Amino acid sequence: MDYDVFLSIAQTPVDDFTPDEGTMFSNFFEQLEAADKLGFGTAWVAQAHLSTEVQKMNKQPVVPHWEGEVGLCTDFFQLAHLMFAKTKNINVGSAVMSLLTHGGPVGIAERVGSFLALHGLDKDEKRKLRIGFSAGRFEFMARPYGIVPRDIVEEAAWPALRGQIFAEACEIFLRLLNGEIVNSNVIRKTVLTRSNFRSDEDWQNVQKAVIERDSISNSPDSITIPNRYVFEDLKNIPQAWNRDLLDLILGSHDPSLQKEINEIRPVKVFNLSITPPEVIEATHERMSKCYHSDGGPWSRNYMPRTLMVFVNDEQNLSETERTKAAKEEAEKSLSSYWGALEGTIDPMKVSKAADNSVIGNVEEVAQQIAERFHPDDCIMAWFDFFNHDSPRVIRNMEAFMNKVVPRVEELIS
Repeated sequence: MDYDVFLSIAQTPVDDFTPDEGTMFSNFFEQLEAADKLGFGTAWVAQAHLSTEVQKMNKQPVVPHWEGEVGLCTDFFQLAHLMFAKTKNINVGSAVMSLLTHGGPVGIAERVGSFLALHGLDKDEKRKLRIGFSAGRFEFMARPYGIVPRDIVEEAAWPALRGQIFAEACEIFLRLLNGEIVNSNVIRKTVLTRSNFRSDEDWQNVQKAVIERDSISNSPDSITIPNRYVFEDLKNIPQAWNRDLLDLILGSHDPSLQKEINEIRPVKVFNLSITPPEVIEATHERMSKCYHSDGGPWSRNYMPRTLMVFVNDEQNLSETERTKAAKEEAEKSLSSYWGALEGTIDPMKVSKAADNSVIGNVEEVAQQIAERFHPDDCIMAWFDFFNHDSPRVIRNMEAFMNKVVPRVEELIS
């Protein structure tokens, strides 16, 4: 089993205390350096853009109940340079970067290449830049970059259309990373049909909007949407960077998109935090067939599994007291989290979700991991979850890697 770490840098109040930005970044680097020394494989950093607090004043706030800022990493590439400089062994990853912000797929592909051209100047460098990318959970972060409906048809189709815009962005992004010359005429076209929508009513609303916009009398069976990104031939520079130092991971469980992008280059998949077991296993089955051949055979550890870790191994407590304390800590943090995300996640998904946390003393956490995970899985452990006590976070990381992990290996061997 492989073990990565997820670092959120979430500036949220805990017990009515919110650290300032400097403290948040100092805590982050302390935990990063500890993770490197402890042997975690990759340090994944949460991505965010623009103030979560300010968006609550908008007419339609996306995260109306969130207190503080979802995350402070708004420029992953600047942070990643520092992360590599402060560590020796750990890979660095974005979890997950929105392709619809910061100039879109063209600008982000260019920054990836520029970063790796510099990162790879050391010919002995083996540590990878791992780019997890998605459409972004919080839509308000992409709106200032022009990702908004352009007419009444797009407005009616928006929930489905946004995913198609992301698919278009994915193809542009990946082809540019391949070093290809690209123009918008060769990029996928978006054609909406009933299959793109959850209900007949949703599809009929889009058909009505087309009738109104185009002054036609009959409802169309398909609707072509003009490209979101329109451009003539272009190719990114620098061109000669070491592509072996790049790893790509898709933050989407859309089966068709997983297949489509793997026709371009190898792209792995993130396990989102509320993904049920049947979807996880179906994803492994699908990826074993569609994963791009340049990446070799599909492996289970290619899909990091998000896991909130509430382990208590504090001194001067009995094992029973540690269990009780861990449960109290977990209940407090998880209730705050789901309350903050109320209205942003489909309740059905939450009710069907696999339990994505482990709770208890060292032995209990080890038992839970051994029972619930495949020996070839990759766990992405989340320790700083609604916890600003950095020394305690690091102690939990130490207990996990020094005690839980060896015990898990005993249990699954």
